[in-house]
Amino acid sequence: PSTAAASSIIHNTANSAHALQQNNYYITITMTSMNVAMMTSGGLAPCLSSAVAYLIEFWAAALKEGKISELNIRMYYDGYKGVLTGDSKVLSADIYDDCSCLHELGGSPIGNSRVKLTNIADCIKRGFCKEGEDPLEVAAQRLIKDEVNVLHTIGGDDTNTQAAELSKYILEKHGGKVVVVGMPKTIDNDVFPIVQTFGADTAAQQGAIFFENVVSESSANPRMLIIHEVMGRDSGYLCAATAKKYRDSLVNATKFVGPGFTVSQKSRDVHAVWIPEIPLDIIEEGERLKAVMDETGCVNVFLSEGAGVEEIVAEMLSAGKAVERDSFGHISLAKVNPGEYFANRLKDLLGAEKALVQKSGYFARSAKSNDFDRKLIRECAEIGVASAIEGVSGCMGQDEDKEGTPVRAIEFERIKGHKPFDTEQAWFKELLKEIGQVA
Repeated sequence: PSTAAASSIIHNTANSAHALQQNNYYITITMTSMNVAMMTSGGLAPCLSSAVAYLIEFWAAALKEGKISELNIRMYYDGYKGVLTGDSKVLSADIYDDCSCLHELGGSPIGNSRVKLTNIADCIKRGFCKEGEDPLEVAAQRLIKDEVNVLHTIGGDDTNTQAAELSKYILEKHGGKVVVVGMPKTIDNDVFPIVQTFGADTAAQQGAIFFENVVSESSANPRMLIIHEVMGRDSGYLCAATAKKYRDSLVNATKFVGPGFTVSQKSRDVHAVWIPEIPLDIIEEGERLKAVMDETGCVNVFLSEGAGVEEIVAEMLSAGKAVERDSFGHISLAKVNPGEYFANRLKDLLGAEKALVQKSGYFARSAKSNDFDRKLIRECAEIGVASAIEGVSGCMGQDEDKEGTPVRAIEFERIKGHKPFDTEQAWFKELLKEIGQVA
């Protein structure tokens, strides 16, 4: 087949011939230079800065090792907003080696936003494109103008499926190819078919640290109810993992004096873990937890923010209240406020004198990556750069559908969100058993 299928946006992208698959046939392109772009998108997670740092490290290494002969790295600011508005900058090569300091930072070093390229009305409303423009076309023209060969999208399933749509659009409408290599960021750990997404383990660790302080509020008032609201729209992974890490620290590291004091391991323990995957009978749970309240003078509930949302939304709609949604159609959980809802319900059931709702989400998601996540990010970045040089698009991760769960560029059409937490895992079943909760 003719190489005319490759447009001018494919500019000599490595120092040898590689085969790129397009429409079920292969074309061979001789490549000598790489124009790489990066963007972070969606909510924050403890991985964004490390992902950027490792990608820069391995692209710079590819240049030094002669795998490519020329390299330009462009940063698009504030996610897809930067792509649409042309807000970007090409890094100076003399700072590549200095970018390792990003590992010590939480948040994104290039800014995030929530933008859906196929939501034309929202993009126009927010001023990212003009009336009559198609955001996909605007973004495509920007990548063409900037001569981007490889786009690294660091985000969740929404970010990476949007990138796949953009790559497909450029191929179909402009006859060209941009290699898209995504990096799976989400503290919810809810992306099919990826074993572990970036930042989820760190967020659980940080959520546990958060509650190590907050739990002391149980001593501030008699019959105290504390709701620890943990992020997790559709998956209970983060809530469950946070509870486990907190309990592991409580049981293995915390020392208590003994009789004569009101504080004890039982008063500081996790008494309930409520997640979307387990049906909640609040009356039954209320009876169980009232016994805990009567014994210890406090109750500590770990609540996934997605637990019970359908029931809460149904109540809001029946009462004639509006339910706000974002540009992706997701319910605004901040407006639904599950923590306050369950605190009000439980307070009466437990005879609590005071109810306190504390949300660890922003504290947890804004941390820098821990050692576990950095190791995972590093492996995905190294293989991701190699995949990009080979012209292979996909979302990096441990592919749970392949034997041995290898790290690879997973085909975008297989990437989907809303993967439920597996409640049959031995560690989770043991956790519920230890705290006396019936699944």
